[in-house]
Amino acid sequence: MPLLKLHGDRLLPSLEEARNEVSLEDWRSNRTAHADATALVVPNDADITDLGCDVSGFATIILEFPAFKDGRAYSQARLLRERISYTGEIRARGDVLRDQLSFMIRCGVNGFEIASGGADAANDALREFSFVYQAAADDAAPVWKRRLDRAAAA
Repeated sequence: MPLLKLHGDRLLPSLEEARNEVSLEDWRSNRTAHADATALVVPNDADITDLGCDVSGFATIILEFPAFKDGRAYSQARLLRERISYTGEIRARGDVLRDQLSFMIRCGVNGFEIASGGADAANDALREFSFVYQAAADDAAPVWKRRLDRAAAA
């Protein structure tokens, strides 16, 4: 599967780097045996708040998106960024569709394993939305805040 990573406001193809993945279940059962793991694979039904600062040693956290209609991994990504303050790569794996890329980025996802299409199609999807309507894990200013700022400046 092609790997795309967010660089600024664009998704660019990335070489598949060598990483030692460990599932959340295996890591919890024996952390010492998996001390060399660089990527933690988290199922979308896991309680991400139980991880705490333990995840800071992983370069990548891979969130599983088993079906497009299951949004639990969006919440996991946002919790990782906002509550746990995880600064590494959060990668989406599974049923990752181009229509969801903007929303995943807004929740803090910055790496994508995409089954079809490529960087051009993914970047076209990102340009489909020019404004956001609510605050999220990214730095995008909601449209209401822009309007207030513009009115205050006038």
